[in-house]
Amino acid sequence: MNLRLPLLLATALTLPLATPAFAQQSQTVPGAQPRAVPGSDDLHGPIVVTAAGLERLDILAGTSVLQGVELQRNLEGQLGEVLAKLPGVSASSFTPGASRPILRGFGGERVRVLVDGLGTLDVASLSDDHAVAVDPLIAERIEVLRGPAVLLYGNQAIGGAVNVITRRIPPRVPDEPIHIDAIASVDTAYNRREAGLSLDVPLGDSLAFHIDGSYRTTDDLEIPGFMVERSLRADLLADAAEEAAEGELEEAEELREAANIRGRLPNTATETKSFGTGLAFFSGNSTLGASFGYYDTLYGIPSRPGGGHAHHSDEGDEEDHDDHGDEEGHDDENVTIGLRQYRVDLNGVLDLGEGPFAELRTRLGYSDYRHTEFEGDEIGTVFNTEAYEGRIELVQTRRNRTGGGWGGSVGVQFAHSDFSAVGAEAFVPPNTTGSVALFTVQEVEFAPFEVELGGRYERTAIDARTLGEELDFDTFSAALGLSAGLTDALRVGLNATRAERAPSAQELFADGPHIATQQFEFGDSELDREGSWGLEAYVRGRVGPASASLAVYRNWFDNFIFLQETGEEEDELPVFQFLQRGADQFGIEGEIAATVYETSGLGLLAELRGDYVRATLDDGSPIPRIPPLSLLGALEAQMGHIDARAEVQWFAEQDRVAEFETPTDSFTFVNLSLAWHPLEGRQNVTVLLQANNVFDVEGRRHSSFTKDYAPLAGRNVKLGARLSF
Repeated sequence: MNLRLPLLLATALTLPLATPAFAQQSQTVPGAQPRAVPGSDDLHGPIVVTAAGLERLDILAGTSVLQGVELQRNLEGQLGEVLAKLPGVSASSFTPGASRPILRGFGGERVRVLVDGLGTLDVASLSDDHAVAVDPLIAERIEVLRGPAVLLYGNQAIGGAVNVITRRIPPRVPDEPIHIDAIASVDTAYNRREAGLSLDVPLGDSLAFHIDGSYRTTDDLEIPGFMVERSLRADLLADAAEEAAEGELEEAEELREAANIRGRLPNTATETKSFGTGLAFFSGNSTLGASFGYYDTLYGIPSRPGGGHAHHSDEGDEEDHDDHGDEEGHDDENVTIGLRQYRVDLNGVLDLGEGPFAELRTRLGYSDYRHTEFEGDEIGTVFNTEAYEGRIELVQTRRNRTGGGWGGSVGVQFAHSDFSAVGAEAFVPPNTTGSVALFTVQEVEFAPFEVELGGRYERTAIDARTLGEELDFDTFSAALGLSAGLTDALRVGLNATRAERAPSAQELFADGPHIATQQFEFGDSELDREGSWGLEAYVRGRVGPASASLAVYRNWFDNFIFLQETGEEEDELPVFQFLQRGADQFGIEGEIAATVYETSGLGLLAELRGDYVRATLDDGSPIPRIPPLSLLGALEAQMGHIDARAEVQWFAEQDRVAEFETPTDSFTFVNLSLAWHPLEGRQNVTVLLQANNVFDVEGRRHSSFTKDYAPLAGRNVKLGARLSF
């Protein structure tokens, strides 16, 4: 199917352009109970995530919003680490320069990362060593949307979505002559030095201008104890003894040195910079805006000690060079990744008056992306992607019914990407992927009950031109939710979903060494679409002094796509094949927060978060890299200008592992923070002193491909400041 004509026609309709459907700017729903955010500044009030035309989007039962002091407290260089403390969220933690969010145990092609409602338009989902092309320093807030109902916003979000909200397209004309937001911090474990600054300026009564920039640099990560996990270290030392017994003293010494690296994780330094500017015009309830963004990062990739690094040469030779040197005995250089992206976004709302539709909302983004993998000063593989994505949405005029109401929206979404990889390890062939989707979300309220319905049909075409393969997939996703208000502040609900996604080009056409995961991967062009049936029950709201959110879910997959080791080897790497099989997933996640003591000068808050997920193939074997049970408990004292917080975060052992996967030990982190708000009566200036992993405990994420030789940071003391005025 040729998608270019409908995409071009859809593109022609994208004036004016609109904000994302599910991320309304600073909108609080009457009767809802948003979570209080200590330290929010005067611009960033409480947020309730909704969809256009709906009072709430309850079919997104698992929703978290990170902003204000909580965002500042959790701020890291990569998005996965920023969100890792939220219930139902882990991180890929491949390296400090590359860490994607893991939602309900799933990542990669099953989690969409969005910027202001549109995809990041990068190749981060292709491999865990690829960074997400967005700097958390520029985020105003971050929304985490979990559950299959997120597929209303893209069929590649079967696990959930993360939406980074920025102000690059100004949401309003500032009231003051200039509005300034700034953040800066330094720390010890990364030797981090970072700063971000944004300015918003009114250019008359109806025009607003925005500009922002950020910079971050870090050194090699400080870690507790040895770099390698104890069983891998034992293997390296055994190999060293074997080499020494055979008289290979140089090789034995290299293996011993690799086994004994401690205190610092080599080749994990990073340098990141970003720049953005935007302009927005306002006329009554209509808006039109545009922005330009630039993102650039350079980061190191840790190497597996004692592992080989296989290469294909362009001339077809099959020499392999390991990490310790080439055939002449020279040391190979470290592997680093340089990534840059230019991005343009358009956004607007057209007020349609009193007819059946209240607004036309549209959104368009375009990206020119390049990602270069270096071996020392030599260029290894270059990934290029030129992509665009857009969304057009009609918001219905809300109609009142007896005792309730009816609202919703309908729309079309389209996307196109042109991908190529050139170099020794270009394991995915050049391809273009295009899609067009129709969607709707509807809400009918009969107090105290509410019914929500959503549906999405998507047509995806993938063309691997060098292979002569052109594949089309039709997918349909639907969600039905029923909820009821037990009280004005407490709501329970049940959602049923059918979610489908098309396989990615990597899953279909991979053929080559995937060095990031130390695998030789083969795709399968016969893969069918992946689908799941799901049920989710939830309760959320307030009970007395406590606010709570709890969700229990179960998903049954047909044609679940996964990588399976075959037991064969290619270029001295184990061969993995993309396969499909039935699978099921069960999980529970939740959090509760309550004020346990309060006087005129002191408020004491307690918080508990936790999540558990179990995912199994139909033969009874576990799906790989599923995070273990985790719990977080916190106690926070709010005393006038000072907020003091102590956290204990515990991760259980993960010994339910797939074949060829190693178990992961349990660990516990203790984190302390002290926030000072120096201005009387306002919290738009915050100075934050933190000590994370106070007892310098070794921790490894089971969801990480590099967990056996890339532990998490050791004790880290961080000092930062944030201001908004």
